Amino acid sequence: MTIKKGFVLGAGIMGAGIAQLMAQKGIEAIMVDVDEAVVKRSLAGIEKGLQKRVDKGKMTEDEVKDILGRITTSTKLEDAKDADFIIEAIVENVEIKQKVFAKLEEVAKPGVVLATNTTACSISEIASAISDPSRVVGMHFFNPAVVMKLVEIMPGVSTDPAIVEKTRALAEFLGKEPVVTAKEGIAGIASRVLAALLNEAVWVLDEGIGTVEDIDKAMKMGANQPMGPLALIDLIGIDTHLAKTRTLYEKFGDPRYRPCYLLEKMVHAGLLGRKAKKGFYDYEQDPPAPMKLN
Repeated sequence: MTIKKGFVLGAGIMGAGIAQLMAQKGIEAIMVDVDEAVVKRSLAGIEKGLQKRVDKGKMTEDEVKDILGRITTSTKLEDAKDADFIIEAIVENVEIKQKVFAKLEEVAKPGVVLATNTTACSISEIASAISDPSRVVGMHFFNPAVVMKLVEIMPGVSTDPAIVEKTRALAEFLGKEPVVTAKEGIAGIASRVLAALLNEAVWVLDEGIGTVEDIDKAMKMGANQPMGPLALIDLIGIDTHLAKTRTLYEKFGDPRYRPCYLLEKMVHAGLLGRKAKKGFYDYEQDPPAPMKLN
């Protein structure tokens, strides 16, 4: 593998997971965010997660030291200048991503892949902000990135096939099972199918047809899902799911993707899911207990 140094922009759950994954596979990872406190908190979270593996006998202290030694943190986009592969994992806002990619193109080495971990933003829209859109590709990891095997690779209209193949090669090197979409489609395959299912679960809750607990129980036992849809939204992030469904509804005008107002109320109240300790469930309790939302 010729990729020795990776640059991950965004130190949230996904960015931290991607940086950790790179480091575990021997790639030097630069994890960057605009807020130094966020970067430090994410690095501490990575260390805490690795220590749990040590405690369970699945990893040694030396292995943890080596992994952490391959992760550096920064708040500067300029640190992308030496990277062999760049992955953006920031907020789901196409205008913000366009500005970021324009800056990344200025500092990145020629020919380096500029990948976005976007859930629902258009790859072609993001790429339109730079002079060479052929370098931009979607590389969507699933949460938690260290564990989940799927990586969806989504080319834009102008993406160079060689860029797609470099991205596929990295995904396989990281131990993932890549799926390359035949053409650009908002949210790809898994996220688009899931969006309608998860959205419907929120509407069923909002209409009072079932409780949080019963909706998740019904889908786990009746549809053989490993996790209930509302618990899954908590894992994804309620704000992230809301942004995705807003984008899908805006692009397609299909009522399947019309976000329920309950999601907006929850986001306004800071109920963002697991990352905020509260969402459809209260994660400050053990085991997590369903929240009263109406």
